[in-house]
Amino acid sequence: MRILLVEDDSLLGDGIRAGLKLADYAVDWVRDGEAARLALLDHAYQACVLDLGLPKRDGVAVLKDLRQRGNHLPVLILTARDSSADKIAGLDAGADDYLTKPFDLLELQARLRALIRRARGSATPTLEHAGVVLEPATKRVTRDGKPVTLSAREYALLHDLLSHQTHIRTRSQLEESLYAWGEETGSNTVEVYVHHLRRKLGADFIRTVRGLGYQLGDSA
Repeated sequence: MRILLVEDDSLLGDGIRAGLKLADYAVDWVRDGEAARLALLDHAYQACVLDLGLPKRDGVAVLKDLRQRGNHLPVLILTARDSSADKIAGLDAGADDYLTKPFDLLELQARLRALIRRARGSATPTLEHAGVVLEPATKRVTRDGKPVTLSAREYALLHDLLSHQTHIRTRSQLEESLYAWGEETGSNTVEVYVHHLRRKLGADFIRTVRGLGYQLGDSA
C-alpha cells in the first residue's frame, strides 16, 4: 500500500517513514503543502498522513483542495496542534482522523489500517478470498488455515489484489501500490511476484486478463 506522508520536520518525518516502511507501506514523503498538493494530483495513494503547520501551504488548505476535487482519500492529520478548535477545524475540513504529537507509532499504524479498511467499505479487519486469509494487523497470511510465508513485496501485492477483489488491476496500478519514489523497479517485477504468489497460493488464485492486467480468480 502506498502512503503519502506530509511532514516538514526532517527528523520526525524520517522516523515515521522508516516505521511505516517496516509495516510494509510504500511511503512518499514531501515536506511542504504545495508539494503535497502536486503529489495528490499526480499519484494514487491508499491514505495520507498530513501535518498542519507546513511551509508554502497550510495542511488545512491542502485538505480542503483535495476534498473540493471530490477526492475521498483517507486523511489522518498528525500535528502538534492539540486544541479543540484545531481538531474541529481539521475534521470539518475533511480529515478522517486526528492524532496529536507526540504519538505512538503503533497507534498510527493501527489508525491507518482502520481508515483504509473503512475506505474499502469493510468492517472486518481481515481480507479473504478462496481460502486465503490476510490479517493486516499481524501481516499473517494463511491458506486453508495453514500459514503462508511471503516476502514484503509478495505480501503488498496480495494485499492490493485482495483490497480490489472485483477489479482488474493494471501493471502500472500495481507498481504504484508497491513502490515509493526512488525505489527501482524491474521491467517484469510485477510478473515475478504474481508468479511467486501463484506458486504459494495456487495457480488459479490470480488470473491474467490479457491486455489489461491481473485479477483474483474465481472463489469457487
